[in-house]
Amino acid sequence: MFVQTDPQQVASDKFVFSLPDCENVNHVVVFMLGTMPFPTGTGGAVYFSFPDPNTSPVWQLLGFITNDKPSAIFKISGLKAGVGGEHPFGMMSASHMPSVAQVGVSIESLEQLAQQTPVSSASVSTVDSFTQFTQKMLQSLYNFSSSFAVSQAQMTPNPSEMFIPASSLRRWYENFERRMTQNPNFWKT
Repeated sequence: MFVQTDPQQVASDKFVFSLPDCENVNHVVVFMLGTMPFPTGTGGAVYFSFPDPNTSPVWQLLGFITNDKPSAIFKISGLKAGVGGEHPFGMMSASHMPSVAQVGVSIESLEQLAQQTPVSSASVSTVDSFTQFTQKMLQSLYNFSSSFAVSQAQMTPNPSEMFIPASSLRRWYENFERRMTQNPNFWKT
């Protein structure tokens, strides 16, 4: 997993992120940090470009993010290098390193975004990234905690240690997951 939060600004409304070791990447997650929203009435078209030292970059539209939909997960493993369409990045020079791809974000009007058609092989995940992150985090906590489980017969008395029954943690996990399924924003209230 690689996190890139330092884009290269290539125009006043266009940003490019480098994606090293792209041969081993199946999905790209694009999300807003929450520190600065898009200007009213705009969003970000998300593009992907494979590295090719022999030609100018070919950009493929993956989809978009907006203030109302601040994250998206795109499957890029099915994309084909050299196949693309119209894009706002012109002939800007791409990285000529053989395994560094680029993700471009172009700030555009919501009307423009609604009229664009992403490349069909860049499927967007139907589970939002926050829900997916929360589920993975909960599973990780449960698995980590369970790795220390011992039976009551194996316990050695330790007055400074507090023990929580694994069934309580499992019940909490199941309740939290059920509430996330019913309303992913329940925790905000």
